[in-house]
Amino acid sequence: MSEIESRGYVNPDVLVSTDWVSQHLQDPKIRIVESNEDPLLYGTGHIPGAVEIDWTRDLNDQVRRDYLDHQGFSALMRRLGITKDTTVVFYGDRNNWWATYAYWVFQLFGHDRAKIMDGGRIKWAQENRPLSREVPQYPAADYQSAARDDKKIRAFRQQVLDHLQAKGPLIDVRSPAEYTGERLHMPEYPNEGALRGGHIPGAANVPWARAVNPDDGTFKSAADLKAIYEGEAHLSPDDDVVVYCRIGERSSHTWFVLTHLLGYPRVRNYDGSWTEWGNLVGVPIER
Repeated sequence: MSEIESRGYVNPDVLVSTDWVSQHLQDPKIRIVESNEDPLLYGTGHIPGAVEIDWTRDLNDQVRRDYLDHQGFSALMRRLGITKDTTVVFYGDRNNWWATYAYWVFQLFGHDRAKIMDGGRIKWAQENRPLSREVPQYPAADYQSAARDDKKIRAFRQQVLDHLQAKGPLIDVRSPAEYTGERLHMPEYPNEGALRGGHIPGAANVPWARAVNPDDGTFKSAADLKAIYEGEAHLSPDDDVVVYCRIGERSSHTWFVLTHLLGYPRVRNYDGSWTEWGNLVGVPIER
């Protein structure tokens, strides 16, 4: 049994170790993808052979606030040399925050051959593993994506309003200061993004980074995660859960934890999050 398997996750295969990645650097069936908050980080050095997916440039529509459509996703996959049989392994900075966001977007298009490298960049660097500045080029792939499926794992504002009326559980994964309304953005960032501060009524505050070990960015054990989400936030695997943050990126990390590590079958990410809710006219807000 591997160290990851020993943590008791419902779906341990969704995570791979840095050792596993090191052993598969030359595997043509694997595509390693770095996705960061810092857009300059990839150029300073990345896992050899890794390609970059930038969330603003590659995953988002450049005009509307939405994700790229299936044609855009197909073009991205072809450019990166990813086929439907390719297993994509995501990693990145900030405890894999943006890596899980990219993973979540891939699931909207049904590319479920995907994994997260446990620990992300920080663990790879701590272990003094090699980094490269060479940007790899792969032969263009033949990829035809299905239409994006927004029904199962994504929530829109009307669905959140319905969820609120039904008293369904909500998890606000932002910092405590954002949750209380003291700030409109994360600490140490510009205080911007919404006209009103606070949280959606009834939402429990469980900051996203509590799910990882602060020393190396690896995910906590299933027992520790249950103590947080079930013991403190009073969630149950039977719940229909909506998670949110400011723009849906931090909450994708919590979506990943609840869905794959704890096996919750009904978790949706409200990617409109507080930049939408805090700017809507007439919606309820608590402080």
